[in-house]
Amino acid sequence: MKNRREYIIRKSMELYALNGYRNVTITDLQNALEMGRGSFYYYFKDQDELFQTCMERYFLEPKQRALNSIPENSGIDEMIAGILSYLHSLEEALLSFDVKTINTSNVNELMFTAYSLFPPLHRKAQRLALKELELWRKAIYHDQRTGVIRADIDREQIALMFSHIKNSYDPGMGKTQMDFSLLAKTYSEFHHLLKKL
Repeated sequence: MKNRREYIIRKSMELYALNGYRNVTITDLQNALEMGRGSFYYYFKDQDELFQTCMERYFLEPKQRALNSIPENSGIDEMIAGILSYLHSLEEALLSFDVKTINTSNVNELMFTAYSLFPPLHRKAQRLALKELELWRKAIYHDQRTGVIRADIDREQIALMFSHIKNSYDPGMGKTQMDFSLLAKTYSEFHHLLKKL
């Protein structure tokens, strides 16, 4: 039973990522899953529940785990590593799909749709964004106290900038597969600018 449910979530997420939530019907899901409507409704009460489950599983839960794994007294290096581990887990999950043309444009569209249509998902995403921002603040403060970076920088602004690096970055860069190496380099260069010379 559990494996069947997991299969439904994975295959449905692939369909949503390719076509967008609004363009996927129950019939499309049935065909992709090779499953009757009655069997589908055994696992999910409707398509909204399935979509929200997909978004939780692929985006919100992995981010929650990544943020929870970052110790409170971490510096910027550990914070960067934690964020990159979350993004790599997302990349691995999406690349495990049968269709290999899914990129960050698909992902961004899905997230926008999910957060605009389903307020509970949006609230959870906001809580995670605030938690991430707070962890950046603490990491910056830690590195200021230990003398790794300059003490005269505005912690709030730098925390926002670290957050925006990830939020405004498209690792797809027009390609079909995601590449996070440039994001890692951007984080590293920005961190280097903050360090005492």
